[in-house]
Formats: sequence, C-alpha cells, structure tokens
Amino acid sequence: MANLSIKKPLDKLIEEAADDEKGLKRTLSAGNLIALGIGAIIGAGLFVRTASAAANNAGPSVTIGFIIAAIGCAFAGLCYAEFASMIPIAGSAYTYSYATMGELVAWIIGWDLVLEYALGAATVGIAWSEYLNKLLEYVGMHIPYEWCHSPFEKFTDAAGVVTAHGIMNIPALFIIFLLSLLLIKGTKESAFVNGLIVITKVAVVILFIVFGWSYINQANHSDYIPAATIYTDSQGIDHNYGGIMGILGAAGVVFFAFIGFDAVSTAAQEAKNPKRDMPIGILGSLAICTVLYILFAHVLTGVASVDDFRNQGREASVTYAINTYMHEYAWLAKLVTVAILAGFSSVILVMLMGQSRVFYSMSVDGLVPKIFSDLHPKFRTPYKSNLLFLGFVGIFAAFVPGDIVGDMTSIGTLFAFILVCAGVWIMRIKNPGVQRQFKTPLVPLVPILGMIVCGAMVFGLGWPNWVRLGVWMLIGIVIYFTYSIKNSKLNNPDKN
Repeated sequence: MANLSIKKPLDKLIEEAADDEKGLKRTLSAGNLIALGIGAIIGAGLFVRTASAAANNAGPSVTIGFIIAAIGCAFAGLCYAEFASMIPIAGSAYTYSYATMGELVAWIIGWDLVLEYALGAATVGIAWSEYLNKLLEYVGMHIPYEWCHSPFEKFTDAAGVVTAHGIMNIPALFIIFLLSLLLIKGTKESAFVNGLIVITKVAVVILFIVFGWSYINQANHSDYIPAATIYTDSQGIDHNYGGIMGILGAAGVVFFAFIGFDAVSTAAQEAKNPKRDMPIGILGSLAICTVLYILFAHVLTGVASVDDFRNQGREASVTYAINTYMHEYAWLAKLVTVAILAGFSSVILVMLMGQSRVFYSMSVDGLVPKIFSDLHPKFRTPYKSNLLFLGFVGIFAAFVPGDIVGDMTSIGTLFAFILVCAGVWIMRIKNPGVQRQFKTPLVPLVPILGMIVCGAMVFGLGWPNWVRLGVWMLIGIVIYFTYSIKNSKLNNPDKN
C-alpha cells in the first residue's frame, strides 16, 4: 500500500545535489542569483499593480501594503534561505516539502507552483504584447488587433460597436518562444541576458524616483490612510477601500510585485556555491527590491492622484503620471515603456526557468514523466521540459485572455510560502542535527509570523480566488492518485 506521507531522505537529497556529472551545470555566482531575483521581481507588479492597488484598495497607503507584503516575503525568504543552504537542489518549495511533510504535500506544492510559474509566464507574456504595441505607437506603427489578442476578446469603439475580434496573440507567443530557446541554450547565457535587462529597468526605476520626487504634490498624500469604504470599479467589482482591510487588500494585490524571489531557490543546483550564495541571492534581491518599491510607490502616489489612477492612467498610470505632471521628462515616459518591456521579458525568463526546474525534480522522483528530466547532451539543460512548457504556456498566451490569472498567481505563491515556513519549523524539530549553512533566526517565531502574514494576504484576496485555488488543487489530486503515486520512486522502489 502506498505511503502518502513518505519523505525523501535528506542524505539522498544531498547526494543528488553533489552529483555534478549527471546533474544540472553549476554556472551561477551570488551576483548572478541576486540579478536573477531582481529580474523576476521587478516587472508587471511594480509598473502596473502599484497604481491598481492605490486606485482600488488603499490610496497613498499602498506604501504600507508594500511594507506588509515585504514583511511576509522576508519571513518566507529567511525560511527559503535556510532550506536552500541545507538542501541545495533544484525544485524549490517542492523539494523542501518532500523532505519535511511527505510526498502528497510535496505533490500539492509542485502542482501549486504551476500557478506561479507557468500561468504567471503566460500572463506576463500577454502584458508584454500590450506594451510592445505601446512602444510601436511612438514610431507610428502598431500590430493589428486580431493578431495581438485572444479569440475571446473583441474591441468596442466609443459608440459601443464591435470593430475587431481577436484571433491569436502572436507577440506573446513570440517572446515565450524566444526566451524558451534562450533557456535551452544554457542558464549562464540566460543569466547574462537577464543581467543586462536588470541594469536597464533598475536604472529607469531610480530615474523616476529621483526626478519625480520634486513633483510630489503633498495634497495627494494628505488623506494618507483613507476612511474605510466600498469602491466599485469600472467592471462593477466591489473592493474594500481604505482602513485596515483596504491596506490588507493592497498588500495582497502588490504581493504580485514580489513574486519571483523564490524562483532563485529553483536554481540551487546550478549555483557554484549554493550554501553561501543562495541566502545572498534570495535575501539580497528581496532587500534591494523592497527599498525601490516603497520609494517608487511613494513618488507615484504623490505625483498623481487616486482619481488619475482610476479614470485616466489605469494600466499605463506611470507613463500617464510622467506625461501629465512631469512635462520636462516626456523622454522618461518612453524609457518607462522600454523598461516595462524589458522587465516583463526577464520575469517570463525566470518563471519559465523556475517551472522547468520544479518539474525536473518531480520527474527525477517519478511523480511526472521522465521526459521532464531529460538533459540536453551539450547544454545540460532540461530542454524537453522547456519545449513542453513552451507549448503549454504558449497556448495560454496566444489564445486565452490574461485578466484573472494575476491573483491566481499570488494566491498560489502565498500558499507555497506558508508551507515552506511550516517546513522549516518541522525540520528543526525532527532533524535538529542537520548541518545548516544559514539558519532562520528566532524559530519558531519567524515561521509562525510568516504563516500569519501570508495567511492574512490570502484572506485579503477574497473567496473567488480561494475557490479557484481549490478547483486547481482538486485537479492535481486526481493526477496524483491516477499517475504519480503509481510511479513514485520512493513508493515503488522495485521499479527503480
């Protein structure tokens, strides 16, 4: 009879991590890992979600939402850093939960990470397509509506007449195809390209903070924490605006802006010195981005008002704020569009890498087919997995609208964070003698606080997202009991 709570022995994990001949190629330094983290973190969340959270949830106090989200990420990041230094192997939260909470929980986490990485990459690919059109408009060009939208979308003019129907989102499919090929070529090459992108978008963020600071209108910050009310947006959706619930809701929304630092842990098996470099990569990228986020949100909500975000700016609120209130810096609006495109590209790159590495580990364990762990004979990258996810993510990006997957990505990631925090606590109790290059401080207080803060953000995302997560998990459970449990190497040692 299969054992649902069977755990992968730590000595076996450490043995796999030490196998440099058969495993993934170790090419990443601590600097590469920090850049990888920043590459995944700064993107759609900062440039799009900041204004959305200010408009719908918290007004200027979106900065407090960023602080709450950062605290939750910091607690989870400390737990990730301990696991990554102790179990330096690909797979991130999936691998950690396999060693601490057993196979079924590990499968649930691995399946849950598809929400964060694969669907997240598809969503950002769709956003990349939209901003490519914005950039082309500066030079008098555009991609026809039919070829940059899904078949489920249609364009309606001011009179309410439908003038165009989407057929296929070719730019979204193109960027996912291009970045998948780059990942197959090698992690080092991908990290180099990512490093160039990181320099570009961080520079633009700093320029906006520096130049925008003198344009802050104190009147926009006068009602810093608005009174609690209900705000109904243009789509008829009600939001808790202002007060504690508004700030918590904003934290759940802008949490999307922090998604990605945990993707650093999926590259543990490709780090040159994972026990030293993984904590530096995870916590370093998180710290740098938190400071930039709080300053960016403070400047943006000072330059433009909440009404601007609600009525005129919307998704392009940063560009709108510059063009409307910072006339001398129109060139910066164009640079922001370039930075957004670059930011989206690096986010897609890291998400595709993270997804293929999680399924690489699951395949090695027998929970998904062997094809996901087949390595390229020259590049030693999981090229078949990259190609399969190119097809899977490409279908979503080309033919499905991307309007609801953002919150699904957030709730899936928060769920993973909660289990990682629990895992560190469990591991300290059951395996206190295992060598830990980095130790999470104040255990069990830090893991407990991590679970509480992340749980509060899950609560703030609302019941529709809880239902979607439950349905997704139900599908995963069916797959586990029909395939994975029968092919698990731990549960079926005679098949090895």
